[in-house]
Amino acid sequence: MSNPSRSMVHSASAIENFGNFYEIWLTRQREFLKELLHVLQIEEHEEEKQLGVINQVLAHYQNYHEEISKAAGEDVFRVFSAPWLSSYERTLLWISGFKPSIVFRLVDGAVKDLTAVQVIRVEELKAEVRRKERDLTEALASLQETVAAPPIVGLARRAGRLVDGEICEMENAIEELKIGMLGVFDSADLLRGSTMKRVMEILKTDQTVRLLAAATEFQLRIRRWGVQRDVQGTRTT
Repeated sequence: MSNPSRSMVHSASAIENFGNFYEIWLTRQREFLKELLHVLQIEEHEEEKQLGVINQVLAHYQNYHEEISKAAGEDVFRVFSAPWLSSYERTLLWISGFKPSIVFRLVDGAVKDLTAVQVIRVEELKAEVRRKERDLTEALASLQETVAAPPIVGLARRAGRLVDGEICEMENAIEELKIGMLGVFDSADLLRGSTMKRVMEILKTDQTVRLLAAATEFQLRIRRWGVQRDVQGTRTT
């Protein structure tokens, strides 16, 4: 099996090409789901094959994180609006992605054979992750309050009639907002990745395969529902 990522999308403009990248990335996700389900059927002594698929799936996710980070660096506002997603998918976004704590729901559904020690470790990690999620949610809310502050709103309403000094003030405000949003995005994306990594450190190999299969299936199902809803909405308008 070849590396899934290296030939996907190469361009100076990551944000412009991210939609195409994402479609190709999802196609490979569907293939990985089949492989994950397949290795669940092999004998336990074939753990090496399971580890091989796990590593390739993780490399695939890493490629996604690298590409969306590049896109956010170019236009974080567009990454937050995520035009490459369906309208339904966008309603589920938390700082441009799924909430990290969703992995615990997936564990509950897909991994039924946790030991008592594993349960304790998962619960401790869940509490830690949820605290960090709250901190990031509050940080984003604080940024949004800054945008809604009277001076910024006043400048925005007069956008077509600003003099040079006010234009500079508006540009500075937008740049500060961009830096703040990029910082929150990077922290959220890091939390998503670290949460999955730390959960996998708790799980056994076959449990990790089940978790990754459940996560992949969940993402693809949400995508399918979202696209179908958008198509149905277009037909009824």
